[in-house]
Amino acid sequence: MADELDSELLKLLQSVDTPTVCNAIEVAQGKRGFSDFTRGTMISSDPKSGAMVGYAKTAKIAALEPPTENQDIIKERRMNYYRYMSEVDGPMVTVIEDVDYPDCIGAYWGEINTKVHKGFGLLGALTNGVVRDLGDLAEDFPVVAGSVGPSHGFVHVRELDTPVNVFGMTVIPGDLIHADRHGAVVIPNEVISILKDSIHKLFASERLILDPAEKTEFGFDDFKRAWEDFEKSRT
Repeated sequence: MADELDSELLKLLQSVDTPTVCNAIEVAQGKRGFSDFTRGTMISSDPKSGAMVGYAKTAKIAALEPPTENQDIIKERRMNYYRYMSEVDGPMVTVIEDVDYPDCIGAYWGEINTKVHKGFGLLGALTNGVVRDLGDLAEDFPVVAGSVGPSHGFVHVRELDTPVNVFGMTVIPGDLIHADRHGAVVIPNEVISILKDSIHKLFASERLILDPAEKTEFGFDDFKRAWEDFEKSRT
């Protein structure tokens, strides 16, 4: 899994935003219609930070009501969760579904959990749930969340290493995730080997429009010629 993502591609993905990755996936697939991305507006704990890129380690939580299971079971699952998250092999991020959505109230992500997960070697967190402790979160550990709130409620782990859904995007454990202030996308396995070339091809085609548009004089005829060149580059 982790060895599929070479260091050069990882560095490139960390340097671009998520919309660029969505466009590059379309370039790689040669068509539009890719849909494995989040819907709606998400919140980034550090909008100016770079993207989080890594393979998903997943779990489900809840916080609206106290857990009804035996406390020993809850504690054991909590420790199993942290053991699972500590087993990091290559670039990895944690993806957490709050099953209370859209009524999430429990801030699972705060100062303690961000610093613990960063200590394990994880590169960031993606969730449809709540983040808090803004200003005290672990540095260089972005959290892209559904909302900001003050309390952890009755937050507890329900499942781990299971398929999850975050803002309409299904994530399977081991999926390659790219996320930033725009939201997140699952990168299909079949495009990973050609994604680097697809990103560079995307950049080159965009310059066919951007270079003329950024000149001092730019009119409709200039746009028309540039757009024709742009269209040719995409076919």
